[in-house]
Amino acid sequence: MKTLSIGLVFALMLSVAGLVHADVVTDANAKAAEHASKLPGTPPAVRAMAIVQVSVFEAVNTISGRYPNQRTSVTAAPNASVDAAVAAATRTVLVKLVPAQQAAIEADYQAALGKVPDGAAKRDGIGVGEQVAAAVLASCADDGSVSPNVYRPHTTPGVYVPTMFPVVPHWGKRKPWVMTSGDQFRPGPPPSLASDTWKRDFDEIKALGGKTSTRRTPEQTAIAQFWEATLPVVYWPVARSVASMPGRSVSDNARLFALAAMAMDDALIAVMDAKYTYNFWRPVTAIRNAEGDARDPGWLPFVDTPMHPEYPCAHCIVSGSLGAVLSAELAGAPAPKLSSASSTANGAVRTWDSVDGFVQEVAVGRIYDGVHYRNSAEVGTAMGKKIGELAVQKVPRARP
Repeated sequence: MKTLSIGLVFALMLSVAGLVHADVVTDANAKAAEHASKLPGTPPAVRAMAIVQVSVFEAVNTISGRYPNQRTSVTAAPNASVDAAVAAATRTVLVKLVPAQQAAIEADYQAALGKVPDGAAKRDGIGVGEQVAAAVLASCADDGSVSPNVYRPHTTPGVYVPTMFPVVPHWGKRKPWVMTSGDQFRPGPPPSLASDTWKRDFDEIKALGGKTSTRRTPEQTAIAQFWEATLPVVYWPVARSVASMPGRSVSDNARLFALAAMAMDDALIAVMDAKYTYNFWRPVTAIRNAEGDARDPGWLPFVDTPMHPEYPCAHCIVSGSLGAVLSAELAGAPAPKLSSASSTANGAVRTWDSVDGFVQEVAVGRIYDGVHYRNSAEVGTAMGKKIGELAVQKVPRARP
């Protein structure tokens, strides 16, 4: 694993430009991830990306007919422009879900359409993209993503508790894409506070995850800073690393991105179900309230603690689900060089030689961040793997 400077990254990008196999699906995905990441919070942003990528897949498939149709009944249009359909599907979803970015979304849309020759194919492609996106949006309109926050803080009469409410306590009740329900992969409870696992995890995160820790190495600190980022823009470049491999088609990438997006969205449904079921305390609470010499009343995590319960790790379940989808896509072949950049690490770029290397780095990053225990990271990663594998099973492969 290497950390590269921005200048070196740009130089490398220029030197290998001829080796990158981007297409209309990967280009649209990059723009969509930027816009979706402007939403307030990771779960809504990941949901938006799932709706975008399912719409793109359905639009491409309506034209190519390569896969059995899954969610829409739009009339097949084999002569329509795939490029126009992808642009229209992406734009239709984003304008609906990220209206504050409409001007930028429209600019991207017009730039994409400007590359498509005028004519019947372009008009038909736009029609396919708009119709498919409208159908997918309609199917998600009542998925449970909009719900009042009725979380009840745990307290006793007369005792003060902080009044900032945790985020998306209803998210685990959402209608999933491939799971049967949010609790399908609910894990067992977190470890007992009398267990060896708890003592191990408590001691580890107290030593490594503190804001002023002297035990965390410079490399561990770099990983912690990088994975403070949680929005789609930090995950999708990893998927595009696989999508940009030589020999892949637009249909291949449309399906891959739909799988990855549905898996990551379902992963957040599953993890929020578990988090609000167990309501396990975060390290900052545990360490400040520990008994005897274990207590450190001034301990702070390296990054701000997310506003939801600790168990299991959300970052880990998302990376685990994406990793499972990418591993299935590679089917045993060596992974290309995976890479991404992080806004919380001043744009630093990190690379990984394998899917497992990427997934495991996310998991330990949340320990170094001081917000998740090792057991929680392991459980979250394992849940994500199961969800990613389920997504691969649910979406059929190409017709023979």
